[in-house]
Amino acid sequence: MIAKINLDDRFAAFSEQWRPKTVAALNGQEVKLVKVQGVFPWHHHEFEDEFFLVWKGRFRVEFRDHTMELAAGECVVVPRGVEHRTAADEQAEVIIFEPADVLNTGNVIDETFTAPRGATI
Repeated sequence: MIAKINLDDRFAAFSEQWRPKTVAALNGQEVKLVKVQGVFPWHHHEFEDEFFLVWKGRFRVEFRDHTMELAAGECVVVPRGVEHRTAADEQAEVIIFEPADVLNTGNVIDETFTAPRGATI
């Protein structure tokens, strides 16, 4: 059945940080919600582009040669193969669009940050 998704309700349903939750899937892509605070490890995705849209708060994507600051309503696409890390000084809520089954830490396995695949909300 087709159902609407209330993003505020879905974000309110979990508290973990750096653990993306899938809320929708389409054409081999997943729409994921994630709460973030602190600094994520440096990594890249060899075959996948990533799209980050800030829902609430402030969020930054750091590259080796510059940093991109994003506020609510702003977004960025990180192309495949580009090393980056994400960060937020205070908790932010972010929507991610990426191919299904992408490992959130890309080429890095990290006990603290690597999230299980397939978590839904």
